Amino acid sequence: MYCEECKKRSATVHLTQVFNGQKTESHLCEECASQKSGFMFDPANKFSIPNLLGGMFGSSYSVQGMPALALQSICPNCGMRYMDIRQAGKLGCSECYKVFNQELEAPLRRIHGNSQHLGKIPLRGGEKVIIRRQIEKLKNQLQEAVRAEEYEKAAEIRDSVKEMESKLL
Repeated sequence: MYCEECKKRSATVHLTQVFNGQKTESHLCEECASQKSGFMFDPANKFSIPNLLGGMFGSSYSVQGMPALALQSICPNCGMRYMDIRQAGKLGCSECYKVFNQELEAPLRRIHGNSQHLGKIPLRGGEKVIIRRQIEKLKNQLQEAVRAEEYEKAAEIRDSVKEMESKLL
């Protein structure tokens, strides 16, 4: 099979992407794969999970657009810098998520589709989990309404919480 880009060399790199249920495959030679943007491929380095994750965190992108403070900040718990995370493809500790929150937001959204872990809902009995999440969200809205002294809105939210809690029984 020949490379889909240059159509001259043998395709040795095979990429499969699934986006919104649509599967696309690319078959490229090493040279065309290394030139392709968005995926870091270096034929001199053998495949490894850290290289793959480092590419997703943006090690193949320029750091010129990043603020100098972000490049110099260090995690007080483990001593990792953001540049170390980009190169290694993994964080040093759980505190790194807090320290590098702004820098990690875009890569996590690109990799997972969201930057917060929501978990899966079981097929059977999942309705109760959904209702509990809605109740939790409403309780947070209730606290915000009380804090903002919007008591009429808070009363409506309180009534909604009671109604949803009755569904759980």
